[in-house]
Amino acid sequence: MKLTIVGCTGSFPGPGSPASCYLLTAHDGERKWKIVMDLGSGALGAIQRYTDLEDIDAIFLTHLHPDHCMDLCGLHVAVRWKPGGWGRDRIPVWGPAATADRMATAYGLELDPGMHEEFDFTNWSERESVSLGPFTVTPYAVNHPVEEAYALRVEVTEPDKEGLPLTRVLAYSGDTDSCQGLEDAARDADLFLCEAAFEEGRDDGIKDVHLTGKRAGQAATAAGARRLLLTHIPVWTSQTKVMAEARPEFSGDVAVAVAGVHYSV
Repeated sequence: MKLTIVGCTGSFPGPGSPASCYLLTAHDGERKWKIVMDLGSGALGAIQRYTDLEDIDAIFLTHLHPDHCMDLCGLHVAVRWKPGGWGRDRIPVWGPAATADRMATAYGLELDPGMHEEFDFTNWSERESVSLGPFTVTPYAVNHPVEEAYALRVEVTEPDKEGLPLTRVLAYSGDTDSCQGLEDAARDADLFLCEAAFEEGRDDGIKDVHLTGKRAGQAATAAGARRLLLTHIPVWTSQTKVMAEARPEFSGDVAVAVAGVHYSV
């Protein structure tokens, strides 16, 4: 599968990137499928550089902080008001139980029908997998101060060079501090896309909110992940520092996510 970093700045958009949004593309042998993990503040404009909005097959939300979901409001406008009509059925959206009501409230809509005419909302069930095209997505509850927050494990099985089935795994932390759910989501992942919003020494007094580069590296090692890609780094956090924190904790390849860059998994 291909990962495109649409937005990777933590907490709110930065000068060089929208907030959290990641586009995944894979082929099922018949056609190309595209899914989106999170659609945070500022991401809707940027994602149109990489795909037509009508080509989005589904959206998977990790939690309901605005930097991970708020541009769903703009996509609602695109679906509802496109001249000539939207060319597809409702867009499937998986997320926490409050997703549909939260989005309707954010846009000032009555809860019924809210955005149900544009989106087909489904609530996550923890560790219950969802299959769509070539993708299997499994949510794992993680440690973040909202009612529901999840890391996502995304698996795609494709034939290798000899025609045998080969499964590739991408794990995405969402927002979390250290916890067992994060490690389980990232178990043996080919690529671990992991937040590192905090810095060691600066944010030691804040617990159960975000990871540092050090804790992200420790989680990657505990999970047996092969590559670590640090993301959700706010404008006030040093990319150089979180990289330096992660490297002693994780022996595999470590990099920082950059908006607009594509990664093969």
